[in-house]
Amino acid sequence: MFEFAPPLQLAGDGFLYWAIVFFVLAIIAAAVGARGVAGISMEIARIFVLVFIVLAIVALLL
Repeated sequence: MFEFAPPLQLAGDGFLYWAIVFFVLAIIAAAVGARGVAGISMEIARIFVLVFIVLAIVALLL
């Protein structure tokens, strides 16, 4: 009767995984002084986190 969506996981090729990858890349780039790469990586990570949050909310409501 009720179908449950699989739980959101950190592992795999999901948005949260890639957001964490770009966040770590941004931290490493900022540590070595590559400000441009760090800024771009943080923007990509921020977009992926926002998409993940929206999809998570939609999945919880359905």
